[in-house]
Amino acid sequence: MTENITTRNASITALETYPTPRITVREIVSTVNVTGLQSRCSICGLREACLPCDLMLPDGSHIEELITNDRHVERGEYLYRTSDEFTCLYTVRSGFFKTVQTLEVGREQVTGFHMTGDMLGADGIGSEAHCCDAIALEDSHVCVILYSQIMKGWSRHELRRRIQRAMSGEIVREHSVMLLLGTRTAEERLAAFLLNLSERLAARGYSPTEFILRMARQEIASYLGMNDATVSRQFSKFRSEGLISVQYKHIQIRDIAGLKRCIGRKSD
Repeated sequence: MTENITTRNASITALETYPTPRITVREIVSTVNVTGLQSRCSICGLREACLPCDLMLPDGSHIEELITNDRHVERGEYLYRTSDEFTCLYTVRSGFFKTVQTLEVGREQVTGFHMTGDMLGADGIGSEAHCCDAIALEDSHVCVILYSQIMKGWSRHELRRRIQRAMSGEIVREHSVMLLLGTRTAEERLAAFLLNLSERLAARGYSPTEFILRMARQEIASYLGMNDATVSRQFSKFRSEGLISVQYKHIQIRDIAGLKRCIGRKSD
């Protein structure tokens, strides 16, 4: 478990059944079709959740003028790979992604799950290369924003403040995961995971008590530093206690307060 704690900044490997080629910046730029975007920032339901959409350019125009592409990412496709050159920031318009890092022993560690409204790609700002893989868990759409264009057109002070705030939020979440893995029981970890999903979905206007798990049990286990069998046992335990109902990937939280009580209670 402890070996999982030190690597919380990237994503899990691509699904073997969905091999995909690398996509270069040249290929991204060649698909630019700003005027053809059907959903502009001004009418996007994620306007408040998206990092850059409400920043203003010096001429009073909007970040939407710098959106290079509305990119479709199919299930299992890489948005970017470890060591790819950092060129773009991405905001998830629809869909779900996982981030993954390959450990020294060759084992893959899931380091995050990213949903509608989340930003991806900031891991590459410092080193100018991505330190993880980002892979779509379902057919998804992202807004692609060239970082070089942002730096040319934006107030650097304001941009820096926004990015620092976003990265600070990521650091806080990663520290929370490290604390969860280092000090919590398997029951507490899974309860916290479900509650976190519930809160994030609620913040985006979705149901906090009924949702589809986009990730597999094995991916949840990797993220939480558990094995597959333990995750399955904990799901069964929560179901037998009436805290949740489970039908394949469909989850219904029947007792949020009960799940919260699981965090901090002694194991049986």
